[in-house]
Amino acid sequence: MSCIEQMKYEILLEKMTFKESREFIEKNSDEVYYVPPGYKIFNNYYVIGIPPIALGIKGNSLIFTYTKPCYGTFVLSIDSEDSRKEISRLREVGKENA
Repeated sequence: MSCIEQMKYEILLEKMTFKESREFIEKNSDEVYYVPPGYKIFNNYYVIGIPPIALGIKGNSLIFTYTKPCYGTFVLSIDSEDSRKEISRLREVGKENA
């Protein structure tokens, strides 16, 4: 994938602060993992924000923040084969950092 916008996603929140987005992910996910700014998902998308950056898992969906210049920060959910791969990788990285 060359761009998140080319993937099938659901917008859960829009035009939120990083803090509001993190709190939403924490409250609406079955599992939450914290990653540093620049953590890479979907092979070429770097998560940006103010630490701690939360990535959530709910079922087969990956829930994360997406910041688009001039439009603000969104919380997106993606349920796809790619998201399932990312969830597996995130769980492995989470174990390594535990």
